[in-house]
Amino acid sequence: MPFTLPDPADPLGLEALLGDEERAVRDTVRQYCAERIEPHIADWFERGELPDLPELARGFGKLGLLGMHLEGYGCAGMSALAYGVACRELEACDSGLRSFVSVQGSLAMFAVHRFGSEEQKQEWLPRMAAGEAVGCFGLTEPDHGSDPSSLRTRARRDGGDWILDGRKMWITNGSVAEVAIVWARTDDGIRGFVVPTATPGFSAPEIKHKMSLRASVTSELVLDGVRLPASALLPGAHGVSAPLTCLNEARYGIVWGVTGAARSAWQAAAGYAAQREQFGRPLAAFQLTQQKLVDMALELHKAMLTALHLARLKDGPGIHPAQISFGKLNNVREALEICRTARTVLGANGISLEYPVIRHMNNLESVLTYEGTTEMHTLALGQALTGHAAFR
Repeated sequence: MPFTLPDPADPLGLEALLGDEERAVRDTVRQYCAERIEPHIADWFERGELPDLPELARGFGKLGLLGMHLEGYGCAGMSALAYGVACRELEACDSGLRSFVSVQGSLAMFAVHRFGSEEQKQEWLPRMAAGEAVGCFGLTEPDHGSDPSSLRTRARRDGGDWILDGRKMWITNGSVAEVAIVWARTDDGIRGFVVPTATPGFSAPEIKHKMSLRASVTSELVLDGVRLPASALLPGAHGVSAPLTCLNEARYGIVWGVTGAARSAWQAAAGYAAQREQFGRPLAAFQLTQQKLVDMALELHKAMLTALHLARLKDGPGIHPAQISFGKLNNVREALEICRTARTVLGANGISLEYPVIRHMNNLESVLTYEGTTEMHTLALGQALTGHAAFR
């Protein structure tokens, strides 16, 4: 029996479990990133910007990546598995790219698609699917992240209009968005609003000095007396369960996406270990290095199996929010540990942007926190397993 696998980059043969559609998505996104983005992404990260974002959005639109798992209105209507594979390939390039696509499709577009009026869908979804209009999702506030039910942004009636006042924080795409989905407290509970960002009283100052997700636009949203017509209300969104439903869509993409970042770091470590010599032998010939590479491979491919299983559930009988919490908690945690271990294999070179490892590692520190912290997903799973809520 040979001592090497047919494909050491895919030790469990998981790619064979993908269908023709998913393989086509994988290859298309991977090639697009390799040609258009990878030559520049380290420089963008170092400069702390995502330049030419309108062109990038239109490129993603042409590939069918924006709202790709939604039906109609110019959306591709593809499977959850195909969407997951796309997220994996995007994040293998950079988490900021997957974040852009995730916020556009799984948060802003999904909110309109699931809860919006027919007029709202017709107005926004085709343009957003094409990348002609960028959206953002305003839920998190300066003082309320893990507890969105306590948000303070207020919407009050003024004749036939709505007046919105409040602040949102850590909003991806905020400064470049043409439309914001904003969640606010009303006399009837928490409701969602479609807010064109050109509306007077709306501003979105960009957040600077980040050390993570640097190739991504992150903003504060400021709403000072933003007047909206009655038609801006999302008619199907009632209570905090509505934005949480959107978040579950985005979390599913994260479950897949982080396996791409981890795969990139693992492959960088394996390639480096094969070439770098110390004491007359390549690093890959040392037992301790092999242990690191094996442990990374084990956790990476267990995470990929989890993502694949959740995709089958989502495309089939249905998926429970706690199952998505399972995937988000496990896969982000293990992906971050894989990147940290890969950094040690590269030694001092591991902190250089010549390699992708430190960039992925820094990015995943944000992914660990957003769309539900480790603590919140642990408690969500704890409640699902025991029947006892321990949030308060």
